[in-house]
Amino acid sequence: MVPLLQKMDHPLPVNKVQVGLMDDPGINAANAGGGEFYVTTGLLQQANDDQLRAVLAHEVAHADLGHVAKQQTRGTVATIGAIILDAVVPGSGYVTPLAGQIVLNKYSREAEYQADAHGVEILRRAGFDGRQMMADTLTWLQQTAGPGSGGWFATHPATDDRIQRVQNMP
Repeated sequence: MVPLLQKMDHPLPVNKVQVGLMDDPGINAANAGGGEFYVTTGLLQQANDDQLRAVLAHEVAHADLGHVAKQQTRGTVATIGAIILDAVVPGSGYVTPLAGQIVLNKYSREAEYQADAHGVEILRRAGFDGRQMMADTLTWLQQTAGPGSGGWFATHPATDDRIQRVQNMP
C-alpha cells in the first residue's frame, strides 16, 4: 500500500495511515476518511496481489479526491435542506429523505467512477499497468461477488459500466 500512498496527488504520511481488518467473508474494502482504511478477511483470502493492489488503489483514490469529506458535507446539507423544506411544506418530511438519498447516491456513483479512474492513474504512477489491473480486478469482483445492479437506489454503479469506463480510458 505504501507505493500507492506515495503516488497520490496529496500523499498521506504512512505513519498517519491505519488499515483495519474486518472479520467478514465478503469481498470488500472501505475508506473511512482521515487515513483510515478497512479490508475484509474475505478480500484478503480471495484476492491475488494485483487484485488487492487495485482495490487498495481505488480506496486510496477516494482519499486523494476527498470523497469521504465531500459525502459527509453533502449528507449534512441534505439533512438541513430536508428540515427546512418540512418547515416550509409541512408533511414533506416523509418524501424528502428518499429524494435526498437518490441525489446522494448519484454523487456516490460518480465518486466510484472517479475513484476507479484515479486509482488507475495511481497504479500507473507506481509502475503498474493500471488500466488493465483495474479492469481485471473489476471483472474478478463481478465474477466473484456478483454484477452489482446500479440503479436509482444503488450507491455503486453497475460493475459492467465500471469495467467499460476503465477499458475506455486512454
